[in-house]
This record gives sequence, C-alpha cells and structure tokens, in this order.
Amino acid sequence: MESFLTWIGDNQQIIYIVLLSVFLGVEVIGRVPSVLHTPLMSGANAIHGVVIIGAIIVMGEADPGNYTALVLGFLAVLLGTVNVVGGFAVTDRMLEMFKNKKKNG
Repeated sequence: MESFLTWIGDNQQIIYIVLLSVFLGVEVIGRVPSVLHTPLMSGANAIHGVVIIGAIIVMGEADPGNYTALVLGFLAVLLGTVNVVGGFAVTDRMLEMFKNKKKNG
C-alpha cells in the first residue's frame, strides 16, 4: 500500500491534469446539442492525432524501467487510434447518406 501512495505522490501533477481534462471534456461535449456531434468528429480526430503523437513521444523518451509510462503511452496510442478510425468511419457513413440524399432528391 505504501508503494501505491508513493506512486500517487510522485505523479500527483499528472493525476490532477488527467482529472481536470476529463471533467472539462465531459462538460464541453455534454453541452453540445446532439445535432452537432457528428461535425465535432473531425475536431476529435485532429485532437486524437495529437494524442497519438504525444503518446509515441512519451513512450520513446520513457526510462526502460518505467513501465507506467510505457503502459499508459501504449494505451493512449491504442485508444486514440480506435477513436480516429471510428471517427473516420462514422464521418464516411454520414457523407454517404448525404450523397445518396442528394442523388435521390
């Protein structure tokens, strides 16, 4: 238990940043009307691209024994990639709907 508390003490600034960014993200997205969620995907794709690059840099500069940075960096790359691919898939489907609507109408 003491090593866990030591880890929290050592990473206190990072924990605060993560908690504040999660809170801010939920507040910002929660106040957007549902009609605008799909157009926000392109912005989310850009942000997740930056997250992926940052995570790769963190993983590359991490000490070999710092498994926390490596695991968190890997998870950030993995989840960011899933979000980017999913965002492009949803955007592509949305654009196909508009193309089909335009041809029929």
